[in-house]
Amino acid sequence: MTHGYTTGTGPEPAGAPYGTSYGTPYAADPNAAGTPYAVPQQRTTEPPAGPAAGAAPAAPARKPGRDRYLDLLRSIALVRVVVYHLFGWAWLTVLFPSMGVMFALAGSLMARSLKRPALSVIRGRVRRLLPPMWAFAVVVLAMMFANGWNPTEDPDHGDTWGLIGLFNYLVPIGAPPYPWHVGSQSGLLEDTWAVQAAGPLWYLRAYLWFVIASPLLLWLFRKAPWPTLLAPLGLTAIVGTGLVKIPGETGNAVTDFAVYGGCWVLGFAHHEGLLKQIPRYVSVSCAALVMAFGLWWASNHLGPDGWDLNDIPLAQATWSFGFVVILLQYSPSWQELPGRLARWDKLVTLSNNRAVTIYLWHNLLIMATVPIIDLAYKLPFMQSERAVGALDGAYTIWMFALVWPLIGLMVLAVGWVEDLAAKRRPRLWPNGTKRAAGGRPGARAAHRG
Repeated sequence: MTHGYTTGTGPEPAGAPYGTSYGTPYAADPNAAGTPYAVPQQRTTEPPAGPAAGAAPAAPARKPGRDRYLDLLRSIALVRVVVYHLFGWAWLTVLFPSMGVMFALAGSLMARSLKRPALSVIRGRVRRLLPPMWAFAVVVLAMMFANGWNPTEDPDHGDTWGLIGLFNYLVPIGAPPYPWHVGSQSGLLEDTWAVQAAGPLWYLRAYLWFVIASPLLLWLFRKAPWPTLLAPLGLTAIVGTGLVKIPGETGNAVTDFAVYGGCWVLGFAHHEGLLKQIPRYVSVSCAALVMAFGLWWASNHLGPDGWDLNDIPLAQATWSFGFVVILLQYSPSWQELPGRLARWDKLVTLSNNRAVTIYLWHNLLIMATVPIIDLAYKLPFMQSERAVGALDGAYTIWMFALVWPLIGLMVLAVGWVEDLAAKRRPRLWPNGTKRAAGGRPGARAAHRG
C-alpha cells in the first residue's frame, strides 16, 4: 500500500542551509589590516615598561577559533529546513528564516577568507561545493534515467537544451533539468519525487553566484557600506514585486540573488565590525521596522500557502534582513556552547561538518520514509481498521522520527566526500569527539561547518 504522501508544500525556494566555513574559523580579528570598521583602540604615546605595581595581570588574548553561536545558528537552520519540507508549515518561514541566516553566515565567512587572493578563495569554495553535489547528482540522475526519463524528449527541457542543461548537475550555474513526473504513481516513490529531490539545488546555484560576486561586493561594501547593504532590498522591490518581470530561470536566479543579497552583505558587515559600531537600540529598532514592513507586505500579498514568505519575495527579503540584523547584533561569540546548550555540542559539530550532505539529501530521504512506513500496514497486528486509522493519524510523526536515522545513514554513506573536497582525511562521523593528532591534551579537534 503506497500512501502517496507529498512532502510539505514542495521544495522551499530558499532551501538549506549551506554556507559552510570549509575550515576557516569564524572569529574575526577586529584589528586586522584592511578592516575599516574595527572598533578604535585607545592609543598611548609610549607603552609602559612593565605592569604597574599592584595591577592585576592582563587577561590572555583570546585565541581565534570557532564561533559556536554561529555554528548553533546553522544547526537550527538545518533542522528548520527539514521540518519545513516535511510538515509544510508556512509559519516556520516567519519563525526562523533559515536561508537568510545561512546566507549571512556564509557571507561573513567569505569576507574573512578574502584576506587571501580572491581567485584562490573562489577556487577553494567551488572545489568544496562540487564533489558532494556530484555524489548526489550521480544517484538522482541514475534514478531518473532508470525510471525512463529522456532529457531530449522532456516537454519542458526537450531537444539539445535538455542535454546542455545537464551540465548544471556538474557546475550549478543555472537550473538543472528534471521531469515533473517520472515513474509510476504506484511505485515506491510518488511520480513527483524528482521535483522534490532536485528542488534544493537552487541554493547551490545562488551560493555559487554569491561566491563569484563576493570580491566585487566586498570592495563595494568597503567603499560605500550603506548603499551596498541596502541595494539588494531595492532590487527586490523591483524584480520581486512584478514591477519588472524577468522571465524563466534567469528571473528566478536574479530574484534569489536580490532577496538574499542583503543577508549576504550583512555577513560582511558582521565580519567588518560595522554592526558593532551602531548602538544596539538603534539597529534593533530599525530592524524591527523593516520586519514590520515585511509582515505588512506579506499580509497584503498572501500566496496559495498563506503566510509562506517563500512565495512573497519582498516580504522574505525584509523579514530575513531584519531578523539577521538582530541575531548578529546580539552575537555573543561563544568559543564553547554554554550551560544546557553544551549537551548539544556533538550534534552541532556534526551538522556543521556535514551541512552540505544533510541539505542535499534531506528531501529525498523524507520521501524514502513513505515506502518504509507503508511496510507497517502489512504486519499481522495492523490488519484491523482501528490499527490502520491510528497509523494514518500519526503518519507524518513517524516520517519525522524516521528521517533522522536515514539522514545519519546518509552521513555515514557519503558525508566523507565533503572531507575529500576539503582535502582532509575522510571521517565517518565528525562530531568533534576525536582529538587532533599531535595536539596538546584537551585540545578540540578542528571541525568545520
